[in-house]
Amino acid sequence: MKRKIYNQLLDWKHTSQGHSAAMVEGARRIGKSYIVEQFAKNEYDSYILVDFNHLGKEEFDLFDHFLHNTDEFLRMLQLHYGVHLVERKSCIIFDEVQLYPQARAAIKYLVADGRYDYIETGSLIRIKKNVKDIVIPSEEISLRMFPMDFEEFLWAIGEDMLMPYIVECFNAAKPMGPIHRKAMELWRLYMLIGGMPQVVSRWVASGDFRQVEYEKRTILNLYENDIHQYATGAEAKAVAIFQDLPGQLQRHERYFQMSDLGPSARYINYESAFFWLRDSGIVNICWNTTEPSVGLRLNTDRTRLKCYMGDTGLLVSMAFDANGQVPTEIYEKIRLGKLEANLGLVVENMVAQMLKARDRRLYFYCTPETTSVDSKMEIDFLVAKASITSRHNICPIEVKSGRGTLSLKSLSKFINKYREQLHMCYVLYDGDVCQKEGIMYLPLYMTSLL
Repeated sequence: MKRKIYNQLLDWKHTSQGHSAAMVEGARRIGKSYIVEQFAKNEYDSYILVDFNHLGKEEFDLFDHFLHNTDEFLRMLQLHYGVHLVERKSCIIFDEVQLYPQARAAIKYLVADGRYDYIETGSLIRIKKNVKDIVIPSEEISLRMFPMDFEEFLWAIGEDMLMPYIVECFNAAKPMGPIHRKAMELWRLYMLIGGMPQVVSRWVASGDFRQVEYEKRTILNLYENDIHQYATGAEAKAVAIFQDLPGQLQRHERYFQMSDLGPSARYINYESAFFWLRDSGIVNICWNTTEPSVGLRLNTDRTRLKCYMGDTGLLVSMAFDANGQVPTEIYEKIRLGKLEANLGLVVENMVAQMLKARDRRLYFYCTPETTSVDSKMEIDFLVAKASITSRHNICPIEVKSGRGTLSLKSLSKFINKYREQLHMCYVLYDGDVCQKEGIMYLPLYMTSLL
């Protein structure tokens, strides 16, 4: 499984030259451990992998007794694992380091020692429980990892040639032509399977949606168990949000309705649960901004948000669940674009995932509930253009999942009201590239190129 974060690790290694450790963080089961070990195998003469998830008493004793003495610790580590480390040519990996925070705190001194490179991986790494008793080392460079993006998915299924052509058509604003149908079919397949490597691997090996569904169920169960185990003080609320995601996204207005969680539910009481789910990587939060201007974060309305599943393949298994699993027939119909159902929630979630894979903060625009019908509007996503100028900096994005005539009432009202603040307006849909009336229409598989 080729992953783009490999090149980020290469950049870190060549730039850092041993002056910092790399922390690869992200949700559980996105392939952190695999890619880091592959990197160590390929880029160093030797390496030691310390997996805190499977550490026995002897290994923990080694850390407890020697971690404060760098020379002895490094010596004992090599003796225990039977690996000879070469100065400036070897690497030590602390895998799932959140399970032993003292090792993370010791990175400061290990990096200062300078003999070897250090890479950490962590899930739930931002959770308060995992950092409350340590000083987070300033020598740690954070690399955020996400589920496999569309291009990585194409690599995994052997479609290496497609994305370069998609990029070419995007840059030239020209239609994909006869290749568009194939690209859309593969994008829908990506939407169904998602970007969790073990699920993608099972699909590549079997081509069987039943096996894909089995793998996704194991991850969903793992996530729910994590919530119960680690969301200290917010377990019940986090589980309620997690289980209610498909229903919330099925709404025409997809921002989270707190009243569905209970008649007295208020955002302020559930804030910590939303933050826990976000920090764990299970969900992606999209904030409402009240003004489409530079500094979207400055205009955030924190009482209104959208909550997307971090991986859309997992959302498919939650949304179309029938007696504990999604029937193969539903997978096949969605794959061919023939399911007579509103797929808006899944498609919009996929767009959010693709934008987030570029490590963007997610924003949408929505008028207050008291706004008159004629002035009411909601824009799915807002992004700032790459190079900021004195005006025309914000790009509104509308996501359309249906066929036939596209309704753009909200986008038209938004353009009329904020024309001077807008750059390019995008509609993401299942059609080919075209531009009309000042709006750029792009196929959904081009989302990551915005």
